Amino acid sequence: MEGMDIGYVIRLIVAGAIPVLFAITLHEVAHGWVANKLGDSTAKMLGRLTINPLKHIDPIGTVALPLGMLLMSMLTVGQPFAFGWAKPIPVNTRNLSHPRRDMAIVAVAGPLANLLMALFWVLMIPVFLTVIPDANIADGFVTMAQIGLVFNLVLLVLNLLPLPPLDGGRVLAGLVPRNVADVLDKIEPYGFPILIVLLLLGVLDQIIGPIIGTLYRLLTTII
Repeated sequence: MEGMDIGYVIRLIVAGAIPVLFAITLHEVAHGWVANKLGDSTAKMLGRLTINPLKHIDPIGTVALPLGMLLMSMLTVGQPFAFGWAKPIPVNTRNLSHPRRDMAIVAVAGPLANLLMALFWVLMIPVFLTVIPDANIADGFVTMAQIGLVFNLVLLVLNLLPLPPLDGGRVLAGLVPRNVADVLDKIEPYGFPILIVLLLLGVLDQIIGPIIGTLYRLLTTII
């Protein structure tokens, strides 16, 4: 890890732990909460409608992948970048009145939760700078807010890609004709491998990077 500031990476991990955990957790809770409102109480019965991260942590998607991507991005491009996921919220479509339409609504709830969290964190930046008198402590909290802002924007944009099993793929499946939705269902088992290949080839960053950058500049400019 020559050339990489280990202390800086550790500070990023400490500052980012809370916003990253809640970004992933509340994304899944939003799915379950909306599903419950639409008639499927599966997630509620399994105790998944809670903000307790321990109920949602996936060892790979919540811990190993974000940390690995953070270290890899720092080693390769010198800038921190990561995304991840929690254990998916179970939804029984047989309990939904209009399965295709309702699943699209359930799917979009996760990214909307990330948008709300991004707005929360960007609003907290001037609050931290105003109410915390110690500059070093304030800087740590601002770093936490910035990580929360960026990570939630990454999850928002990434999950809206029209690729099953991402939320955007499920939303698309609820909007297109049945025969097209069937094709999307067949693609779903290959969705994550496709995503990883796009990431390794640098294509994923070219797709979502400009959108994330535009949203970041928009939100921070408004504040």
